[in-house]
Amino acid sequence: MESGEHWVTEAVAEASRLPTEADNWIKPLIHKSQKAKEFAYCPYSKFRVGAALMAHDGTVFTGCNVENACYNIGVCAERTAITKAVSEGHRSFQAIAIASDLENEFISPCGGCRQFMREFGDQWSVFLSKPDGSYIDMTVEELLPVSFSPDDLKKKRVSNTQNGST
Repeated sequence: MESGEHWVTEAVAEASRLPTEADNWIKPLIHKSQKAKEFAYCPYSKFRVGAALMAHDGTVFTGCNVENACYNIGVCAERTAITKAVSEGHRSFQAIAIASDLENEFISPCGGCRQFMREFGDQWSVFLSKPDGSYIDMTVEELLPVSFSPDDLKKKRVSNTQNGST
């Protein structure tokens, strides 16, 4: 390796350690999702998940998964955070960070959570993270392409039905 190549390699390594503009709010949001994970109630699956949701005004709502002995009525971390935000009057979101204990994979929201997020738009960020703080930035639309949305309920239909009959 020539001396110039060595300097470039060191400069690239140093630059990768410098905080970016995104680190000013993304990394703290991911950290909050990791902290929320600590409160998970998951005696059955032992799979902890935390979420940190940022509203457009900068307010952050956290959530964790809460399981139940009747498995299908448990609540995911993402839906917990969104429900908390909605219950306090927020309907517009900038981003959500999701954390789990998966060491080698980025956590991804389940299909139900993807649809729940879609209810509030498809162009906000979803940060899928690992315990080391690394993440992938996606939009709700990328996670749930060709989605069903509230706008679909306003579209013209073939017929009107009453009580299931045409």
